[in-house]
Amino acid sequence: MAGGGPEGAVYEIGVLKALSDAIEGLDLTALHVYVGVSSGGFLGAGLANRMPPEEMVDVIFSAPGGGRNPFRPETFFTPARGEYGHRVASLPRLFGDAVRGWLGSPGDMSFLESLMRLTQALPVGLFDSEPVREYLATLLAEPGRTDDFRELPAKLRVVTADLDAARAVVFGAPGLDHVPISKAVQASTALPGLYPPVEIEGRYYVDGVLLKTLHASVALGEGAELLFCINPIVPIDTARAVEQGVMRRGRLIDRGLPAVLAQSVRTMIRSRLGAGMSAYDTSYPGADVVLLEPKRDDYRMFFTNVFSFSDRRAVCEHAYGQTRAELLRRRDELEPMLARHGLALRLDVLRDPDRRPWAPGDRAAEHLRPSPPGGRRGRPVELVRLEAALDRLDGLLRPEGGSRQAE
Repeated sequence: MAGGGPEGAVYEIGVLKALSDAIEGLDLTALHVYVGVSSGGFLGAGLANRMPPEEMVDVIFSAPGGGRNPFRPETFFTPARGEYGHRVASLPRLFGDAVRGWLGSPGDMSFLESLMRLTQALPVGLFDSEPVREYLATLLAEPGRTDDFRELPAKLRVVTADLDAARAVVFGAPGLDHVPISKAVQASTALPGLYPPVEIEGRYYVDGVLLKTLHASVALGEGAELLFCINPIVPIDTARAVEQGVMRRGRLIDRGLPAVLAQSVRTMIRSRLGAGMSAYDTSYPGADVVLLEPKRDDYRMFFTNVFSFSDRRAVCEHAYGQTRAELLRRRDELEPMLARHGLALRLDVLRDPDRRPWAPGDRAAEHLRPSPPGGRRGRPVELVRLEAALDRLDGLLRPEGGSRQAE
């Protein structure tokens, strides 16, 4: 499982629930090995601890103040106040060093050039990843779960990048399995610029996506014969965005720096993934590899707002439906592959247009949409059913792949 931040995690949960429902004989909590990068490591830690996709769905749809350990996107976006303070405190020293350097050799550089030393005071991350570690540690402290790689019933590998050596480090592997799972996941989610590098035993680690997108070779090297790869990070193609009413002019530059950076990073990551996946056919000829990811015109994934309760629900449901559609589309390819491993597609699940990631009566279904400001937390079941029916009708009337603007 690759990264992708909170929205990527929500998408991957929808994919996991679809795989669990649609493949007969597949128990995602009883596999041989799990490999996760960034938020994918977060989910891998849950699966390896026997947390089924159904429970993950329940967690992300628990209303604020309700449910057990509800998912709050703001956990991932806590300002790194300690980092800011540390950098600000270094300014007097850096300014003094700059002045002394200029006075000591005024002919070598201008005063402005000497002030470039002050760039060392820029924060190396905007957000604090410690709340992410604390949240995962809380989940893993529940009865029957563990924050210790060595106590897991299956292999869990969390991939990070050693910042100073620019090489992949696989926590959970022999010799690196004494580090707490929550700490390893914190390091794997430390995307430079967003989160400061995480120190573990004197080394600094950052997001493993810097080196590879999925690190699928880690699982294949552990002997995986059937490997499901889930990647929520794909670049968007805006060619149909105007037609679908998602954008007015179909130009990402109109949405400013965040959209331009997101597209650039997604493009680099996805192109690298394509090259890596093609190499597995020759490197691991006996393994079956299934890649699942959004399409390039999947505007729901690119323009989602995980701070919105309804958007979270929509992304998970969207991923669930798209994955089932993809499995059905690839039926001729997948059925013989799955049969080799004692598995089979459940065609009734794949063809059911009314199926959702939650079952009727689940707590997740009771909180499909947030309460209006100042309104009651509870919602009449008739209203929930009406909203679900309207959503299905909207999906039937909308052109395929469409998305309502500002939904």
